[in-house]
Amino acid sequence: MSGNSSSVVAIGQAVTVQIQFAPQATGAASGSLSVMSNAPNAPLTVSLAGVATQAALSISPASLSFNNIVVGQTSTQSVTLTNNGNASLTLTAAKLTGAGFGTTGLSLPVTLNAGQGTSFNVQFAPTTTNASSGSIAFTDNATGSPQTLTMSGSAVNPSSTLSANPGTINFSNVVVGNTGTQTVSLNNTGGAAVTITQVSPAGTGFGVTGVTVGQTIAAGSSISFAATFTPTAAGVASGSVTINSNASDSTVSVALAGTGTQGSLAANPSSVNFGSVLVGSNGSVSVTISNPGTAALSITGATIAGAGFSMTSLPPQSLNPGQATSFTATLTPTSAGSPTGTVSIVSNAPGSPLKINLSGSVPAAQAQISISPSALAFNTVAVGSSATQNFTLTNTGNAALNITAAGITGSGYTTNLSAPATIAPGANSTFTVTYAPTSEGSASGSVSLTSNAPGSPEAITLSGTGLQAQPAANPTSTTFANVAVGNSNSQPITLKNNGNTTLTFSQVSVTGSSSGFSVTGISTTTTIAAGASTTFNAVFTPTLAGTVSGSVVLTTNGAPSQLTVALSGTGAASTQQLGASPATLSFGSVPAGQSASLTTTLTNTGNSNVNITGVTASGTGFSASGIGSGLVLTPGQTATLTVQFAPTTTGTDAGSVSVASNATNSVAISLSGSSHAVTLFWNASTTSGVTGYNVYRGTSPGAYGTTPLNASLLPATTYVDPSVSAGQTYYYVVQAVDPGGASPDSSSIQAAIPTP
Repeated sequence: MSGNSSSVVAIGQAVTVQIQFAPQATGAASGSLSVMSNAPNAPLTVSLAGVATQAALSISPASLSFNNIVVGQTSTQSVTLTNNGNASLTLTAAKLTGAGFGTTGLSLPVTLNAGQGTSFNVQFAPTTTNASSGSIAFTDNATGSPQTLTMSGSAVNPSSTLSANPGTINFSNVVVGNTGTQTVSLNNTGGAAVTITQVSPAGTGFGVTGVTVGQTIAAGSSISFAATFTPTAAGVASGSVTINSNASDSTVSVALAGTGTQGSLAANPSSVNFGSVLVGSNGSVSVTISNPGTAALSITGATIAGAGFSMTSLPPQSLNPGQATSFTATLTPTSAGSPTGTVSIVSNAPGSPLKINLSGSVPAAQAQISISPSALAFNTVAVGSSATQNFTLTNTGNAALNITAAGITGSGYTTNLSAPATIAPGANSTFTVTYAPTSEGSASGSVSLTSNAPGSPEAITLSGTGLQAQPAANPTSTTFANVAVGNSNSQPITLKNNGNTTLTFSQVSVTGSSSGFSVTGISTTTTIAAGASTTFNAVFTPTLAGTVSGSVVLTTNGAPSQLTVALSGTGAASTQQLGASPATLSFGSVPAGQSASLTTTLTNTGNSNVNITGVTASGTGFSASGIGSGLVLTPGQTATLTVQFAPTTTGTDAGSVSVASNATNSVAISLSGSSHAVTLFWNASTTSGVTGYNVYRGTSPGAYGTTPLNASLLPATTYVDPSVSAGQTYYYVVQAVDPGGASPDSSSIQAAIPTP
């Protein structure tokens, strides 16, 4: 308050009092003014009220932290300034400190009403990896001005990753001297540019083009370069290309491999010696030129040098690995001596030209012998016959050929060559060799010649095989004991050909045929291969009782030429006897309407055939099968007779089976059998609604099973059980059936089946 604290106010006058409000804090305030006077209403009180206002600056966030920012990159964060007071806030200045820090979006001065805010961005763009700190000081009309926003930042170097694709290269086959090229991509997958600091190829023949030291690859970009392989020699090679850079993975390596290929030229033979060649004649040798290398080669020319030597054409051509060609070198001498020469073959193979040395010997006048053929093969010749072949002697020399001795060795061989003999130069003579084998098997021999030709003596090899069949019989004799007169017996005889050619028969005869001997299974059309065998039968059918003899005589193409098998036999008086075992058949009990079978064996116990003329069964229900009229049983032979019993009624039956034949005895088989049934009667059920009855059977009391004997409900009170066995005791019960189910079992009844 200002003014005098005491004053006199005349009547009708006024005085002014000035009151001040200077708040110390925001908010509402109240007070009063008391005026003391001598007036009757003193003291006079005046009420006072006021509201205090003030601006307040809020910074959010209160501090900023920029962590691990890549050098050269910029990170941005947002800051909000708010007037939290109740009076207008005026920002007049913002002072920024700290390396790398900056702001955007803040324009000063700016006034913020109560509750109003504004935002701007703070950036951190480090240029080094050193840690940074800074601040922004805000000058305003708010209490506490200036207010400060603190900032910190850390920086890291930019990362980069350099990789090669592909990481491994195989050049496979590259011809020596040529260059194989493959492309490699260098990829910078990092966030900063990469600078190449070194390029290092390693390995013989390997190189690199298209990438240089100092070359830069931008972040996320790639470049390509070429890896090369220029082999200097054939074979497998390995190497690498190493790229050094300032990337985080400072070394990138690409593995390299390749195979150098190269053609080569080889001759077979590598040198040619024609041996001895006479003047006026010639000698020829075929030479093969091949490429044993690993790449194709080109033959561009071929020449031959040396007196008397010549060659067939070898035109320019290409030979792939493993491929070959050939030419013929020839020596045609015109005078005696030791000529030499050379074939030169020009190509792109290492060591070109390939040289093939030629040599030969040309003797003075001399006889030369040539034998054609040098071997005679007669193959197979039958013993007792002969075969002839020719051979020719030619004088290829320039002097007379004098044969001073001639001889032949080997069983069965002969020749018409004899010594002395003379053959003029250039002439020839033909001679023969005859092979006449005296035994089967292989035979070898030779014709030997002694002459004035180089290499004497000469020999002609001989070979041949004598063919002969060799029959053998097993057994060599056979005896037939006690064969009934009028009957036949046979015995097998095996013929084997032990020779080496087919055995044939020109005659097959039997002596003693009037006494009953004969043969089957062999004739003059029969053949037996070498080493094979066949079997025929000697047969004895005596016409009289007593002992007789004979033989089988075989005339063949083999040795022996006539083969004899002795025969003997004894004829016996004829007997016919027939037996049955068993002679009695008992079928036991067979239910009526069913059947049972038993067998008996009929045997010819005599020494003569038994002819069965009929089989007759008698007795109710009995029948026979398996043997019918016309069956012939040889001595000792058996046959099975089947008898069936099929009763139609109950009771005991008896019968027999009679066998009619030419046997001196009669045969009858006794038969017996029976058939039983159980007939059941019961009282009808007194329960109403019964629809039928079921009958159950067991072989002991209480064990009746769950399946009734009857297939369907029985409407009546009686049942016949035909399927019973003799000597067995059965127990029966009956159940009545109505719509509600089956009744309990009736009382059991027992039935004992008699034994027939």
